Amino acid sequence: MELSLKGKNAVVCGSTRGIGLAIAKELALLGANCILFARNEMTLKEIVHRLPRNNGQEHGYRVADFSEPAAVKDAIETVVSKTNIHILINNTGGPPPGSLAEASANAFENAFRQHLINNQLLAQCVLPGMKKEGYGRIINIISTSVKIPLHNLGVSNTIRAAVAAWAKTLSNEVAQYNITVNNVLPGSTQTDRLNSLIDETVKKKNTSREMAEKEMTDKIPLKRFGLPEEIANVAAFLASPAASYVNGTSIPVDGGRTGSI
Repeated sequence: MELSLKGKNAVVCGSTRGIGLAIAKELALLGANCILFARNEMTLKEIVHRLPRNNGQEHGYRVADFSEPAAVKDAIETVVSKTNIHILINNTGGPPPGSLAEASANAFENAFRQHLINNQLLAQCVLPGMKKEGYGRIINIISTSVKIPLHNLGVSNTIRAAVAAWAKTLSNEVAQYNITVNNVLPGSTQTDRLNSLIDETVKKKNTSREMAEKEMTDKIPLKRFGLPEEIANVAAFLASPAASYVNGTSIPVDGGRTGSI
């Protein structure tokens, strides 16, 4: 099975912590040159020097605040003006928890820009290079909510579903150029996002953190939270030549929690 990414260039968004960082490390281990996108330059500088370079890779970064699509567009345009990108990892933090009945219009607009609009801008910029190279992998880190909506994540459920529909549509359009578009759907994974959701549960239900975590893990057949590295392994496979006939899919990586086939 061909998993090597030697000679491939990857843009990894939200790559200074959690799932994004784990994906950047895994892609680098497989030989990719990684360009990290995030908003904290100090952290980016630190992370980029720690990425594996076993194949003599050159890693880099661009500062981009995903709440400002214009800044994201400027960053990716700078990158593609010098380098053809083979792999794009769309990954950014999810909207805050809350019910739809209480969600403001601004919450939807902000989430739409942060996720779908940025994904579109990034994809449009990297697609010409992918077509030229005859190789492209666009991988979106979304959520299992595109299969079954999650409680108290109204805005997130809505926007994630929009991204999944966008990805499926794009996958049909670009497959003829040997470019695939797929979604990875993490379940409850040990990240800052999960910690914030647990804190919200503790506050809302006036319970202990231990009980809140147990309530969540009891719903997972594997009876534990996932690790960022476990999500990264699936993303790295989808980025590899071995996944050449996998296209337009949404793959849950959730320990079996999602109650649908």
